[in-house]
Amino acid sequence: MKKEAILRSKIFQREQLLKQINAWRFLNRTIVFTNGCFDILHKGHIDYLMKAADLGTKLVVGINTDDSVKRLQKGKNRPIQDEESRAMIMASLFFVDAVVLFDEDTPYELIKTLQPDVLVKGGDYTIETLVGSDIVKAHGGETIILDLLEGFSTSLIEKKILG
Repeated sequence: MKKEAILRSKIFQREQLLKQINAWRFLNRTIVFTNGCFDILHKGHIDYLMKAADLGTKLVVGINTDDSVKRLQKGKNRPIQDEESRAMIMASLFFVDAVVLFDEDTPYELIKTLQPDVLVKGGDYTIETLVGSDIVKAHGGETIILDLLEGFSTSLIEKKILG
């Protein structure tokens, strides 16, 4: 299988991903889910995603579509990279098992559909305020908040580039 085909095979539509997750569950795999815009991938993202991947056997990453990023008002220039580019970059990471785009403002419906065993987010969230933690808790899953690597953010990179 050519490398591009391998890469693209990790990018799923929601319905396809649910089937894949069910197959992984049949094999007793632990499904970890996280999400974000991941506009300019940097060391902080890599550190966070590696730690998330270590919390289970399959890491699923939800990525906001371009329209979703614009609605979140991340900045007038955002997203810098289009959703297909962001999905391909994410899929290229060996510790990411699946990538799925979502167009909603939050991943709540996606989490509800996928029912991950572990929900992970980084930063200043709390388990009580994290979108989808109620769903994960209701089916016996776990929500984990990871510390972010200090000094690394897409906003800081954007400021450096734009001066």
